[in-house]
Amino acid sequence: MKIGVYFCKCGTNIAEKIEAEKVRQKALAFPGDVHFAAIDFLCSEDGVHAMEQDLKENNVDRCVVAACSPRDHEKTFMGVMERAGRNPYFMQMVNIREQVAWVVEDKEQATEKAARYVAAAMRRVLLHDPLEKRAIDVCPDMLIIGAGPAGLKAALTMAESGRKVILVEKSPAIGGLPVRFEDLFPKMECGPCMLEPVMGEVLHGAAAENIELLNMAEVTGVVGSYGNFTVRIEQQPRYVDIHACVGCAECIEPCPAHALNEFNCNLDERKAIAFPYAGALPNAPFIDPAVCVRMHGEECQRCKDACPVEGAICFDERVRMVERNVGAILIAIGAHLYDCRQLPNLGYGAISDVHTSLEFERILASNGPTTGELRTADGTAPAAVAVVHCVGSLDKEHKEYCSGVCCQYSFKFNHLIRKRLPGAKVYHYYKELVYPGKEEFASYHHATDNPDTTLTRYAALGDLAITKNGGQIQVRCKDVQGAQSMVPVDMVVLCPAIVPGVDAAKLGALLEVTRDNLGFFEEVHGRMDSAQARLKGVYLAGTCQAPMDIQKAMLQGMASAGYVLSGLVIGRKLEISPVTASVNAERCSGCRVCGQVCPYKAISYDATRGVSSVNDVLCQGCGTCVAACPTGAIRGNHFTAQQILAELEEVLQ
Repeated sequence: MKIGVYFCKCGTNIAEKIEAEKVRQKALAFPGDVHFAAIDFLCSEDGVHAMEQDLKENNVDRCVVAACSPRDHEKTFMGVMERAGRNPYFMQMVNIREQVAWVVEDKEQATEKAARYVAAAMRRVLLHDPLEKRAIDVCPDMLIIGAGPAGLKAALTMAESGRKVILVEKSPAIGGLPVRFEDLFPKMECGPCMLEPVMGEVLHGAAAENIELLNMAEVTGVVGSYGNFTVRIEQQPRYVDIHACVGCAECIEPCPAHALNEFNCNLDERKAIAFPYAGALPNAPFIDPAVCVRMHGEECQRCKDACPVEGAICFDERVRMVERNVGAILIAIGAHLYDCRQLPNLGYGAISDVHTSLEFERILASNGPTTGELRTADGTAPAAVAVVHCVGSLDKEHKEYCSGVCCQYSFKFNHLIRKRLPGAKVYHYYKELVYPGKEEFASYHHATDNPDTTLTRYAALGDLAITKNGGQIQVRCKDVQGAQSMVPVDMVVLCPAIVPGVDAAKLGALLEVTRDNLGFFEEVHGRMDSAQARLKGVYLAGTCQAPMDIQKAMLQGMASAGYVLSGLVIGRKLEISPVTASVNAERCSGCRVCGQVCPYKAISYDATRGVSSVNDVLCQGCGTCVAACPTGAIRGNHFTAQQILAELEEVLQ
C-alpha cells in the first residue's frame, strides 16, 4: 500500500516557517512505500492538476495532504482523489498552516511539529475504510408554515421555479402582521400596498397553480427526514367557499352575534361572520363557530339568506385532514410581543389610553377600530403622547436582548402623530437608540429636529411610573442622570420586546427542532447560516428565528428557498455522506442515551428489537452519540476509535 504525502508550501504562509525537505525526510522514514511531493499552491488550478497527475503516475493508494484547514479545501482534495480514480475517503488532511506555521514562532519547532502531524496522518490513513456515498430519491416540494412576508416570498420563489408548495396559515388571511400596518419604516410605505403584489401572485399569479394555500390550518404530524417528509395537516372549516364568494359583504350586516375583534387587538367588535379586516386576502369572510348562534343550536341562517351567491356559505363544512409529501419544511410563523402586564408600573391593562405598539398601529390604520382617527377613550384628540421604548428589552429581569426594530417604528409613530395632529407634543423615553442602515436615520432626524419632540433616557423600567390622576395620565421618570420629571400626557404607546410566538414550543416539539435559550428556533450559525435549523431539511425565516425587520425576513425566506432549490433538484438523487454513526445491534443495550444526546434527532429506537438505529440522512457525523454510548455499540465512520488513537500515539511518540 503506497502512501502519497502532498505538502503545500502556500507561498510563504507555510514555507517560511516549515522546512519541506526535513518533513520529506521524516515522512520517507515511515515504514512502507511512501511518496512525497511539495507544491507551491496545492489548492490552485495548477496545483490540483499536478496532484491528480501525480496520484495516477505514482500509483498512490492512500493520500495525506499537509496544507491549510480542512474547512477550506477538504472537498477540493477529495474531488482530486475522485478524479484520479481513488476513494476520496482514503485521504487525510493535516492543518500545518493555522495549527503550526501561524502559531509556532521557532522554525525548528514548527518543522518538528509538522513532521509529527504528517506521520500521525500517515498512520491514521492506513486504517481508513473505503466508504461510499449513498443516493436516495427525494421529493422536491416544500411545506411552508406561516404566510407572512417571509413565508410568502419563499413560496413564490419556489413556485416560480416550478416546485409545488404547501402553504399553511393558521389565520383566515395571509400577509402576517405587516398588512395591518398602513405605514412601514423607513419610507412610510403602505404595508398592504407593498405586500399586495406578492400576495396577488401567490393567489392568482402565473405560478399560483403550484401553491396549495391552506388557511385556518395547522401542522399536526410530521414523519420522515430530509427529502422525504410526510406531513399531516388539520384544516378548520371556514364555512365560506373562497372560490365562490365574491367578497360583497352582504352576509355580515344581518348577523346577530358579536365578539371582540382579535384582528384589531380587541379594540372593537366584529360579527360571527366577518372579514378579518378590510382588504384581507383571500377576499372572503369566515364564520367563527365559537360565536355563531347556529353552531350553538339556534335556528339561524341570516348570513346565507343575504348572500347573493348560491353555495358560497356552507354550514356543513367539517374539519379536513390533509396529508402531503414534501422534501423540506420552512418555519415562518413569526413572533409575538412581550406581555406588558408583566410591568404593572407602566399601567397597561389598567389605564384605558395606554396601548401597545400593535394596538397603536391598528388605531392609526384606516381599516382599524377608529378608521384611522387618533383619539383617546373619551373621543378627544390627544395633545401629548408618550412613547416608551425598550419595554421588556435590554432587561435582565425580562428580556436581555434588543428587538432592533422598536426604535425605528417609534420614530415612525412620531411622524404619523405629527401628520394627524401637527400641534401635539411627543415624549420618547428610551434606554438605547438603534437605527442602523442607510435609510433608517431619516425618521430619527425628522423627530429630533422638531421642537415638540422630547427624548429622555432612562436606565431601568423601574425608573418609569405611569399613573392616572383624574382624567390625566402622568408619566414620572428618573433619567440616567438621576433627575426626576413628571409629564402629563393623554396617551401612552408601549414598544414591547419581540418574543417567540405562542406556537413555537408546540411546533418545535412536533418537528423535533431545537430552540435557543431565548425560545426562538435555533439556527445552525447565527452569522454564517441563520436560515437553516439544526434538523436537516428544516429551514427558518423571519422573527421565529430572531427579532428582525421585513427586509431581513424576506431575504431569509428567499435563502431558505435557495437551499431547497439547490439541494432537492428535480430528477437528481440526494447524495448522503457516509461520515455518519452506525449502531452494532448485537452490542446495543437499548438504553437510548444516544437518542437523548443527538443534536440532529437522527437516532430512533426500535421497541420491538430493543435497539437504536441511526438515520444516515439526518446524521451529521458529530460523534456525540459515540462518546455517550456506555456499551461502545456505536461506531463513528471515518472517525473510529482505532483511527483516532493511532493518530494520537504517533504524535506523542
